[in-house]
Amino acid sequence: MTDPAIPVPDARRVGPDTDVAGLGRWKASAFVAPALLLIAAFLVFPALWLLWIGLTDLTVSGRTSVDVSVVGLDNYTKALHDPLFGNSVWITLLFVFGSAVIGQNCLGFTLAWSMRTAARWVRAVVESLVLLAWILPASVVAVLWIAMLDRDEGTVNRLLDRPGYAWMIEQPLAVIIVFNIWRGTAFSMLLYAAALSTVPPSQVETARLAGASGPQLLRDVLLPHMRGHILTNTLLISLWTFNDFTPYLLTRGEPNHRSETLPIFLYRQGIDDGALGYGAAASVLMLLINLVLALFYLRLLRRRA
Repeated sequence: MTDPAIPVPDARRVGPDTDVAGLGRWKASAFVAPALLLIAAFLVFPALWLLWIGLTDLTVSGRTSVDVSVVGLDNYTKALHDPLFGNSVWITLLFVFGSAVIGQNCLGFTLAWSMRTAARWVRAVVESLVLLAWILPASVVAVLWIAMLDRDEGTVNRLLDRPGYAWMIEQPLAVIIVFNIWRGTAFSMLLYAAALSTVPPSQVETARLAGASGPQLLRDVLLPHMRGHILTNTLLISLWTFNDFTPYLLTRGEPNHRSETLPIFLYRQGIDDGALGYGAAASVLMLLINLVLALFYLRLLRRRA
């Protein structure tokens, strides 16, 4: 029953210029206008400008910096046939798979699981160290790693007794993969720690009493509860890693483009070489690859639901 003391809106008064809150179309539009202007200024306009530049031969200097011509899809065709672009895509996929999908996922889950039963002071120390690697500025971390991997006085070579071994020249891809695992594991650890807290302890204890081994416990008890968290975490860290520019601070994509990820390739084409049109077209292709990855993970999440 309806309380007679509470006025009921007259449905006949709701027209095309009136919303549910009773503000009216123009007042409601005024509330959202600032947010729409910000989105248009910082998202829509740059995206449209990027698409336009990708259709031109714009450069930083020279004749085409002033006399710009529309070249259509030539920049996209050039990128798809450019061996350096294909190499950067392959390097980026290896970088994402090795450091994010495998490295950060596995190490983050391992730390979250092992810290559940660790002493409080051990948990505090480990979490502080992992978070410290995450929150330190990228430039500071890069300097520390360059010093640690120095071929003459580096800590790694001293520990392994391999003086003179140039890690960033001999193993550049492995260096940036390990670097990204070390730096980005904190997010996965925090997310999995929160996810593990939602697993009923009674189910874990019941499985242990039934004689379930570690892999069986993981497969039959933990993964069914955490599948959504795993997919969400993998989606986020994959996209972050795919667009990460930090490896440039370590190897600059060298030697011989063996650690040149897509962000480094775009920087070199658009900034170092000044080919803004070509760099913009390659950026659009990179955005499409990100979109494909996101749709793939979202489809897996829908299957879970």
